[in-house]
Amino acid sequence: MGFRRHLIFFLSCLLIFALFANYVSFAYGKSNGTQHVAITPINHDLYHTSGALLEEIESLVHRHPDKLSIEKISSKNKGYEAQMTVVTYCRNRKESDDRGKLRILLTFGQHARELITTELALRLLSILSEEEFLPNVDRSTLNRTLDRLVIKVVPVENLNGRTLVEDGDLCERRNGRGVDLNRNWSVDWGKKEKDYDPYEEHPGTAPFSEPETQIMRKLSLSFEPHIWVNVHSGMEALFMPYDHKNTTPDGIPSQMMKSILEELNHIHFKDHCLIGSGGGSVGYLAHGTATDYMYDVARVPMAFTFEIYGDLKASSKDCFKMFNPVDITSFNRVLNDWSAAFLQMFSIGVQQMDGLQSKAIASSFDNWVSIDDYLNGYLMQRKSRYGKKMEVLDLGMQEIRTYFRLFLLSSVLLLFMFCSRISKSTRPIVSAMSI
Repeated sequence: MGFRRHLIFFLSCLLIFALFANYVSFAYGKSNGTQHVAITPINHDLYHTSGALLEEIESLVHRHPDKLSIEKISSKNKGYEAQMTVVTYCRNRKESDDRGKLRILLTFGQHARELITTELALRLLSILSEEEFLPNVDRSTLNRTLDRLVIKVVPVENLNGRTLVEDGDLCERRNGRGVDLNRNWSVDWGKKEKDYDPYEEHPGTAPFSEPETQIMRKLSLSFEPHIWVNVHSGMEALFMPYDHKNTTPDGIPSQMMKSILEELNHIHFKDHCLIGSGGGSVGYLAHGTATDYMYDVARVPMAFTFEIYGDLKASSKDCFKMFNPVDITSFNRVLNDWSAAFLQMFSIGVQQMDGLQSKAIASSFDNWVSIDDYLNGYLMQRKSRYGKKMEVLDLGMQEIRTYFRLFLLSSVLLLFMFCSRISKSTRPIVSAMSI
């Protein structure tokens, strides 16, 4: 009986302690705003799985072979493999020369949890292929613009990370082995701010250590886009370089980029979006980003980061709701507004092209290709698919010629000095050398 009484007393104490702990936890959580947070699941009535989305895009391409083509690119590093789907839009694919057109590279889904960005990729491709239409858009005018473009679209850049999100890790933004793909580029790579969070910003073991980043680098260097846009969610903003410092570039490129963003913001977003450099507007600096690489190294004249949606009232633990609209009205508003903004950007890009072309000495558009470099402050032609410049080559050749002249001059001087010494030498030595 004594044992039973002790056991009952012990269990009663445990029960009282548990109730008290629960009460304290509830009270503390309530007072600190950390009471249990309802986690919003993926709304599969609105959002495709990555597999279904890519299948739908493939079907779209197969239905419109006159406008769309598709390729799958794979890369592997230390046992980790990534595959990327790239869709190319050219309204008249029968044309043999696309180099005379404005080239645009768009990437979506670089951060795995930002599902709305990949839905925008699908919507935009549907509009380009004329299976979907936006209100108040004159199709004949749009088609005249599209005739001047070649667009490459990466619908899901981070497919492996996206798979983790679909498996339930709704806050995951990194790739399949825990690297933030937007910190894995070479410009200012690896620098860590005081608030660095490895879960959010792990840059990898080295620049371009990740197959996804390797694929995107090769794509950018081979395609040589005039316009680059990296599409994200988390807020509503239109960013230009730089991300790793709180300033924008100097000169003509900066002015043109800012002008484009201000026009898009005013027409489509009622001046609601943040505009400026990513580093100066977000509130923190980001190192090793894709946009800074595209502008500084790949020499893309106009490099942007678009942030298309963000619920700033959502809990930081409720990642799906924070980064993606959860109701159909918001979902369609985001896709329609940003699709319209992209079409407007295409039109502005062609207008800028025509304005620069009129300033060029020659009238052929081939000469405008060198205006890639004019926009960057360099009046020179591209030398190769890897962005080497003729001016750089010329400067190198000038240096070689200079060094060669110095070498010849030095040789002559040395020969003169040698001959002078010979003339002062004794005759036997001279006779010996002449044999």
